[in-house]
Amino acid sequence: MFTGIIAAVGKVESVQPSGGDLRLKIDADTLALDDVKLGDSIAVNGVCLTVVDIQGKQLSFDVSRESLDRTSLGKATPGSRVNLEKAMAVGDRLGGHIVSGHVDGLGKVALMEPSARSVKFRFEVPANLERYIAEKGSICIDGTSLTVNQVGPGWFEVNIIPHTMEWTIISDYKTGTVVNLEVDLIARYLERLLPGQKQDGISHDTLQKHGFI
Repeated sequence: MFTGIIAAVGKVESVQPSGGDLRLKIDADTLALDDVKLGDSIAVNGVCLTVVDIQGKQLSFDVSRESLDRTSLGKATPGSRVNLEKAMAVGDRLGGHIVSGHVDGLGKVALMEPSARSVKFRFEVPANLERYIAEKGSICIDGTSLTVNQVGPGWFEVNIIPHTMEWTIISDYKTGTVVNLEVDLIARYLERLLPGQKQDGISHDTLQKHGFI
């Protein structure tokens, strides 16, 4: 599990095809690796990956076909910058929100505009994820925990403060950039628990009927 608070920005050193999937080598830059060992989980742009090799500040990961098909990692090239976060330890502060590292789908930057000292971003979102995204709820974008400011048909908006722009890869975004999205874990499981809601979505009435409100 992760928090969505980015610890460092790394750089892709190499992308090596291997038996239909990829071996990804990343320079971890300022990420503290003193407690990282083989088999540990690291979130790379919000994708939970397993460390399979450590050479100094370089970490290697095997990226499965499933991850390549469902995330943006299949488009990674040498020199690409990536958000990095180590798995949360018991007792750590939960500065963002609970993030699993399991990407639900891909979004796309549709709009960027200044908003005082922040930058407002609008992201296009796949139709199957719309119902999980709520105003003032949490969303994870390339591993970064953010608050949703507005939602609309097929889109949502967030404001990015200067600190987040400086310490994540969001400063690299431009119109059309494809990003990994992970919706709020609670919303995903709540839908699963409500009988008959797979097609119809969750309404105020169904929540009340099943005792959630």
